[in-house]
Amino acid sequence: METMSTLEQLLYTTVRVRAIIEEDVENIGTSFIFNYNVEDKNYLFLVTNKHVVSNARVGVLTFIKGEDGKPKLGEAHSVTITNFNEFWIFDREYDVAIAPLAPVINYLQENKTMIFLKAIPRTFVPDKTQLKSLDAIEEVVFVGYPGGFYDERHFLPITRKGITATPPYIDFNGQKAFLIDASVFPGSSGSPVFLYNRGGYFDKTKKSFIIGAERLLFLGILSAVYYIPDTGEIIYAPLLKKPRVQVRQLLDLGIVYKAEIIVRLIEEFLKKRGEI
Repeated sequence: METMSTLEQLLYTTVRVRAIIEEDVENIGTSFIFNYNVEDKNYLFLVTNKHVVSNARVGVLTFIKGEDGKPKLGEAHSVTITNFNEFWIFDREYDVAIAPLAPVINYLQENKTMIFLKAIPRTFVPDKTQLKSLDAIEEVVFVGYPGGFYDERHFLPITRKGITATPPYIDFNGQKAFLIDASVFPGSSGSPVFLYNRGGYFDKTKKSFIIGAERLLFLGILSAVYYIPDTGEIIYAPLLKKPRVQVRQLLDLGIVYKAEIIVRLIEEFLKKRGEI
């Protein structure tokens, strides 16, 4: 198999989520796969927003099939989960939810269904030293299903890019969050957000440009978008796909909850189970 580039691998980190709340009410969003490793153990988790899956009676997760370590583009497999709300562990404060992926993988293996996926490793989460090296404005990319849209022939998500609108090393409004300046739409809820540099980047602490280097950091999860309704007041709302009549103007400002929230929530879960 040809070696996948860094950006190609990002396409296989996401899983499309359909959360059915009531008979005629459902949310379409994004989840992604995160790998929390402890020594020689790897714990795979699905991660998304609370507002996407909370109160859902039924959920549908759609994976790309795989064979011999390769993705089978154009072939997908959907897993339907009842009591979908109970499948997730919710953060107490932030719009973040996680779920162990092992039960889903075991179910697929029992049914002899092979899928292809890539997980975001914990090592991609920036530590304090890496955060200090970032500048106030950095380039970001995110992957998901804006407006529920995706490549229906190959079952691949959509990638978008933008810049940080507030410094990623500062807690926006006192929350573990920062803003991005990008085209953000309903369906993008739960998209993983990465800082990505190709060909070099500026290290603020060293006050120098690192030439010829590639840098990829996992910064967090996209949750909501700011907009101006007809009242003229600036507010933000979860990225839900709900039919409504309202005059509003999107500001193209998305709120991203930091990756450290995901790590903390996973660690709390594993500690309760005695895994760490």
